[in-house]
Amino acid sequence: MSDFKDKVAVVTGSSRSIGRAIALALARRGCAVTVNYSKSRDEADEVVKTIEEMGGKAVAVQCDVSKREKVEAMFKATLDAFGKVDILVNVAGIAMRGSLLDTTDEVWDRHMEVNLKGVFLCSQVAARHMVERSYGKIVNISSNSGFGIAMDGETAYGVSKAGVIQLTKSSAYDLGKHNINVNCVAPGAVDTVMLRGGRSDEEYEKVLEGRRNLASLGITGTPEDIANAVLFFASDDSRYITGKTLLVDGGRRDFL
Repeated sequence: MSDFKDKVAVVTGSSRSIGRAIALALARRGCAVTVNYSKSRDEADEVVKTIEEMGGKAVAVQCDVSKREKVEAMFKATLDAFGKVDILVNVAGIAMRGSLLDTTDEVWDRHMEVNLKGVFLCSQVAARHMVERSYGKIVNISSNSGFGIAMDGETAYGVSKAGVIQLTKSSAYDLGKHNINVNCVAPGAVDTVMLRGGRSDEEYEKVLEGRRNLASLGITGTPEDIANAVLFFASDDSRYITGKTLLVDGGRRDFL
């Protein structure tokens, strides 16, 4: 795989879990990274420290990706620190449970604001810088829920993630003439803070066992598994691929 020497990436939601793994994977291969967080400053600082200890460059930037002024400030901070933006990885997201019957307006709106509008805003602001240089890689994180894998209580979440898949396609069409690739990774069950969702250890193990039983490989994923897929789309090895979504879900059997 191509290295990322002299490249600069913004990774949203990278203070923990999948975003953290992606930020570290890029940094190990020479990429300077903006580590974005919403609330977890200490965790973001830890990611920056880890990157610096391996000889890399990173800055932590607070940003609610659903707010345009915050997004613009995040990219300004990146340009001030590193001078350019080559790669954007849209990881930041939320998941609150609710069926069609009991999802509130507030829960619905917040999913659309963070999971979908956040991807739109970050992609738009990043793309304007990328267009000036006729180069860029945008990688979005969706979910197998976005393909219609309906799980109990994932109404707003699933719809927002389906929107990310369509936004990936539309963005790819719009930006291809500027030599900007836009692709998407759709994880299945990955051992993360989001999947745990406040469950006890015993409850969480039952969730993991259920997800493993649905996968052809009989395993759940790790954040590093998702990072490996992102690295491919963020690299020049994927120069002839755009507008595509890669399922990384262990071969979920009710979806093959």
